[in-house]
Order: sequence, then structure tokens, then C-alpha cells
Amino acid sequence: MADYDLIARMNGCFNELELALQDLGHFLSQLELLQARVFALPEVVKGEEHNPADKIIVTPHTGEAAQQLALQHFQRLFIHHNNENVSSKSAVRLPGVLCYAVDAAEHQSALLLIEEVNKLKAELEHIVTVESGLAREQRFEFVHTHLRGLITLNAYRSVTYLSDPDSVRFGWANKHIIKNVTRDEVLAQLEKSLNAGRAVSPYTREQWMENINREMSDVKRLPEHAALKFKRPVKVQPIARVWYRNSQKQVQHPCPLPLIVLCLRSPMMQVPKLGELHDYDVTSIKHKYKPQSQPLSLLIKRLHLYTDYPL
Repeated sequence: MADYDLIARMNGCFNELELALQDLGHFLSQLELLQARVFALPEVVKGEEHNPADKIIVTPHTGEAAQQLALQHFQRLFIHHNNENVSSKSAVRLPGVLCYAVDAAEHQSALLLIEEVNKLKAELEHIVTVESGLAREQRFEFVHTHLRGLITLNAYRSVTYLSDPDSVRFGWANKHIIKNVTRDEVLAQLEKSLNAGRAVSPYTREQWMENINREMSDVKRLPEHAALKFKRPVKVQPIARVWYRNSQKQVQHPCPLPLIVLCLRSPMMQVPKLGELHDYDVTSIKHKYKPQSQPLSLLIKRLHLYTDYPL
């Protein structure tokens, strides 16, 4: 288990993060709001976390109401910030954008505040996921023992700022998280789970240890040249497509939090064009080009671990 110094640093880092988020919210509320647009998504009810999201109804908000929702959302870090029937296993997303007119000093102050928030978020995640030395199965208990009710994904998500974009438009992305791994890396991960000594429902501790040992044997039986990769599907998520005319470049950002746009005041200042996030309907998705995927065999279902070696 993590030592007292690590626990103290985690709590200290989180306390600093809360204060930094409050400072950022207060500062933004004092700036000149040019326009704001956020899109509230349906809350995920307890027990429905793994249901496929075939349809998502979007509720748009604009102006001051959108800003208030956004500033509240930045500080929405705990389970008790949700309604009682809302799942604590699914982080709440609020895509959107806040556009502010700033002078040079305000621009610099905003960047410093956002960078401080993001630094503390990254530090908190590093303490929990790396410095603690805990297996993934142990982290939940560790965090909730010392920061009861914290929704870690909300706490880790960084705040994105943009400087003088020409347009911000929104859409939906379906994708997989794919990570190539070596056999030794997979075995080390399984060994860590084995040493954690915890059971995963509905298995007893002995049954779970037996499962992990069987998974390790399956990996060891593969030839050394076999490719291994984690290929985990990610639920559909909102994205923002940002266009910069001068550089003729479009940048795509994941958008679980509202983006912050800073527009430097000048006689030529132009407010960026903002798009809408439309309702999602899986039946209306059309792929412009879907490349032929490499044939893979599922090796360990719970880890979404695949190999190119035929099983």
C-alpha cells in the first residue's frame, strides 16, 4: 500500500487543484464573454453504463446560461455532484466552447491559470497511476479511501484553450483505443494483478487467481514473433473541429469539457464561427473510407487483448 508521504502529496495536490479550478472559474467570469455554446448530454443511469449508445439527444445552451453550466462543470469532480440515480462509473461530458475577448495581460493570466490547472491534473494522475505502484484493480480503493467519491476521469481531464481560431464546429467520433504491446509487458501486467490478491466479482479470490494464471499460460504459449495489441472500443464521444484560416489547418480535439477560446482585442478582431452538436444516431453514420483491418484473434476478452497469431 502507498506510504503516508504519497497519500499526503495526493491530498495536497488535489486541494491545490480545487483552489486552482476555483481561481480559473472566477477569472473567466470576470472576462468579456463574446459568445458561449454548450451541449448537455443525457446522464447515464446506474446500471446502464455498458449499454450501447445508439442514440444521444443533445440539449443546447447559449450565452450566460452556457457559461454558468461550463464553469460549474469544470469543478464537477465528485459523485455527490451528480443526482442520486446517475452512474458514478461514467464521467459526465459537457462539450462546448466559451469565447472571451482579452487584452494581452488577460491572455497571459488566463494561460497561466489553465496551465496550472492542467499541471495539477497531470500530477494527480501520475501520483495515482504511477507513483503509487498499485495495480489498476487496487487504485479505486486507494483513491476512494483518501478522496471519497472522487470521479478520477473528471479530475484528470485537462482544460483545452484555443487562441484566435476562425471556427469551432462539433461532431461525434467512434473509435478504438489500440496499443501494441510485447509479451513481457502483458505478462508483467498479469503478474501485477496476480500479486494484488483481489477478487473481481462474481469470482472468489481463488477462482480469480486461477483465471489470471490461465491467461498467463495462454500468453506464454504464443510464439515470440506473435504480435499483441490491446484493441478496446470506446463509446461514441463528442469532438470539436477547429479551423485556422491563416495556416489552412484543421485541428480535432476530444471535447468532454468546454473549450476556452481567447480572442485578442484588436480593430480586426473576429469572433469565431461556432457550429452545433447535433443528436447522435448510429444508423445515420456513413464511413467515407473504411480500410480493411488486419485479421486478429481475441486472446483475453476482459483485457481486449488480440494477437495476429491464429488460435
